[in-house]
Amino acid sequence: MTNHGGDIYGFMVKRGLDQGSVIDFSASVNPLGTSGNVVREIKKNIKNIVHYPDIHATRLTDKVAVALGVKAKSIVCGNGSTELIYLIPRLMGFRRVLIPQPTFSDYERACRIACPECTITDYMLELRKNFDIEPGDILGKILNTKPDAVFLCNPNNPTGRLIKREALLDIAAQTKKQRIYLVVDESFIDFCPGESVAGNVQKNPYLIVLRSMTKFYALAGLRLGYGIFPLNIAGMLKELKEPWSVNTLAQIAGMAALGEDIYNERTIKIINKQKKALEKGLQRLGIDYIPSHANYYLLHTPKAGKIAEGLAQRGIVVRGCSNFKGLDHRYLRIAVKSQKENELLLKHMEECIE
Repeated sequence: MTNHGGDIYGFMVKRGLDQGSVIDFSASVNPLGTSGNVVREIKKNIKNIVHYPDIHATRLTDKVAVALGVKAKSIVCGNGSTELIYLIPRLMGFRRVLIPQPTFSDYERACRIACPECTITDYMLELRKNFDIEPGDILGKILNTKPDAVFLCNPNNPTGRLIKREALLDIAAQTKKQRIYLVVDESFIDFCPGESVAGNVQKNPYLIVLRSMTKFYALAGLRLGYGIFPLNIAGMLKELKEPWSVNTLAQIAGMAALGEDIYNERTIKIINKQKKALEKGLQRLGIDYIPSHANYYLLHTPKAGKIAEGLAQRGIVVRGCSNFKGLDHRYLRIAVKSQKENELLLKHMEECIE
């Protein structure tokens, strides 16, 4: 459970720091922070925490449905998309699962908890190919292993690599023919406008799409996500999941965030600008990175351990990636943050490798 970024509280205890002294590059959260409108809506509704939350998150679900152009009955909201990642194997009883690696470790953990005898097949991605998931290769692996389900993170975490929408739909069409469930985690898809396959779930009874609102909308502390499911699976999930897992303020924040067009446009503009600056700085320092479609980078350098420790001594947290399958101590993941924070990161990285 501790193999994740964003553990600033553990970092503060270990280093004897207060929160104001820490800059967290280990969690890939929007550098703009939570939008002012969302904060105002939370404050306006704070009095409602005396009541239980809407158990079905009805208003939020309806708003998500309109935003995505899908049926409200196909949506299940969760305490972050992670709650849904753990619920799906519990419901579906997967016994054979294919997972590209490296990727988010909770797919495997969720499957093993739900079914300890579950067979997990790793589809290992290669550095020389930028850890890209190649449709032909993964389809061959699917046909050879005949899993019950395939988990794909798109863009992938920690690599930031994207399977383009049309290619992913081809994979989904083939898994549908084989009656294999394809679970697509789109937690970072908001940084890639136009690449989501959420709208295709209603045409494919074997396609499941998960979305997170914690990254793009900077709601990590409130925990909010949702999934788009085939209608029969959505109904069964609602019966299985624990009640009241999405709290009142999270629902309010989600509804407010979905109407933030200006915030969305500003986010994409700033992220794209800062990515270019970070790439230029990393190139200057001679640090290799994987080109990313998301708001984070996977770095590859023999000095990763020295850099991580040096930055930690300066109150900067980055994500060591040695606990990702297929990676080792030479890899770090860094978030894209504000110009000031990114410049500070590059400055201190340079000091660490001198």
